[in-house]
Amino acid sequence: MSAKHIVVTGAAGGIGKACVQELLADGCQVYGLDIRPIESVPAGRGEGKLIPLHCDVSGSASVDAAFASIGKATDRLHALVCCSGIIRSGAMGTMANEIFDTVMAVNVRGPWLCAKSALPLLARAATPSDPARIIFISSVAAMRPKLGGGAYSASKAALENIMRALAAELAPKAILVNAVAPGPVDTPFVQQALQDAKADALYKPSLPPPIGRVANVGDVAAVIKFLLSSGANYVTGGVFPVDGGISALRA
Repeated sequence: MSAKHIVVTGAAGGIGKACVQELLADGCQVYGLDIRPIESVPAGRGEGKLIPLHCDVSGSASVDAAFASIGKATDRLHALVCCSGIIRSGAMGTMANEIFDTVMAVNVRGPWLCAKSALPLLARAATPSDPARIIFISSVAAMRPKLGGGAYSASKAALENIMRALAAELAPKAILVNAVAPGPVDTPFVQQALQDAKADALYKPSLPPPIGRVANVGDVAAVIKFLLSSGANYVTGGVFPVDGGISALRA
């Protein structure tokens, strides 16, 4: 993947930050988008370059501005990796409209807006022998929702169907679209969500996965890295669980 230009949203932490680190180590030029400040990756990890950009993925003006800046820096993109996302717990029957709307705006509208803005640049890089890529971060919750997590689960189910539609539309243009679906991952994002959920009697954290441990960000980044590689040149429209076996169990 050396010298490729790749956008990573949610680059300030968690899975997004892990992806940025892996891509920089491989020599990529990475455009890191986040609403939060993005810390520099320690020197010596690789020959890649990080260009941090402030972006609220839920807002079309913010996304347009970020991709306008990217378009001034490069005439093509080889991949878009959408890692931005939020979790809000609560019963569907009593959840505030604003909370539901915020979850959908970040988790569904955000990746869609970024994909739309990235398409012209992705199309310039895509060839049949070296396709461009779009990768979304879904969740095992899209398949197995739980009480108290209905809005998040619905947002990820919607995202997976956007992924499938884009995969079918873009395959003839040599742009591959896939999703990775983690279970619980040891990130500050998830830890805070679990803390916030303690006030919600309905919400229960996922059971320990059959593999015996919670995922770390590197487990997820490794699968994303494979989907960006030439080994996945014939892979599109798929959802790839990285959940330690949770989705193999009954709900």
